[in-house]
Amino acid sequence: MDQFKRIGLISRKGNQAVVETLSALMEFLRGRGSEVIVESDTYSLLDNLLPHIRVCDRESLGQYCDLVIVVGGDGSMLGAARALSTQSVPVLGINRGSLGFLTDISPDEIETRVGEVLSGRYTLEERFLLDAEIVRGAAVIARGDALNEVVLHRGASLRMIEFALYLDGHFVYSQHSDGLVISTPTGSTAYALSGGGPILHPALDAIALVPMFPHTLTSRPIVVAGSSQMRIVLGAIGQNESGGADEARAAQPELSCDGQMHVSLQAGDIVHVRKKAEKLQLIHPLNHNYYETCRTKLGWGSRLV
Repeated sequence: MDQFKRIGLISRKGNQAVVETLSALMEFLRGRGSEVIVESDTYSLLDNLLPHIRVCDRESLGQYCDLVIVVGGDGSMLGAARALSTQSVPVLGINRGSLGFLTDISPDEIETRVGEVLSGRYTLEERFLLDAEIVRGAAVIARGDALNEVVLHRGASLRMIEFALYLDGHFVYSQHSDGLVISTPTGSTAYALSGGGPILHPALDAIALVPMFPHTLTSRPIVVAGSSQMRIVLGAIGQNESGGADEARAAQPELSCDGQMHVSLQAGDIVHVRKKAEKLQLIHPLNHNYYETCRTKLGWGSRLV
């Protein structure tokens, strides 16, 4: 007997291969007697071929479903995770992207692997997210959350930015650099890895702080406790002497969350980053192995014998 009766579907916008995988998945689920609820943007990809299926928006999907399946790449999972983490609904990924660190079932394994999950044969792990808040003066001007990383970066400017970092109220350093990546263990194999950061096992309760091209020879990535409260204070934002208002705007640094939310910053802005209370419930098939995923996706060497 299937453990999950009501299943939500989210898919990336995209090509015919995505639509074919989504259609095959829906046919398989309905063949097993599962009730399927399709996210509204995903339903638009099907050209209204299923007029009698239930449709709802992404923010409500977790309220009605026992399980949500995401068809796409890691970017699709990141977007779904931020919407569904507050609803405590488990999420499973079918990979139609390039890497697939988070979406680890291939399209040709739908019947076997998804069938196993529906029958209760799976592993469940919790992945924490980061919560970011930007304060300007006495007002909170923006909030965002991230499963992978919160990134302070120089935006469109070619100039480095200046900022001060505090951890749990303690001053750590001031820095001139292109920015700072604040990464969860989930995101340690993403942008933070490109910046020379460490790979953190998903089970760790830790956060990596990875400077981006710092103007010093001794600034290295730092790994801190997952409970750490981070505060970043933006310093002066430089521009050429001949630069006008347009250049000043272009020189503004930005804060991004999972590369899918961008907020322009000003000198004196304060960014607070902390662990989000709600966690993503991520489901894997029983054959999932984190180190095998790293070997496959990152090109690690295989056994000598």
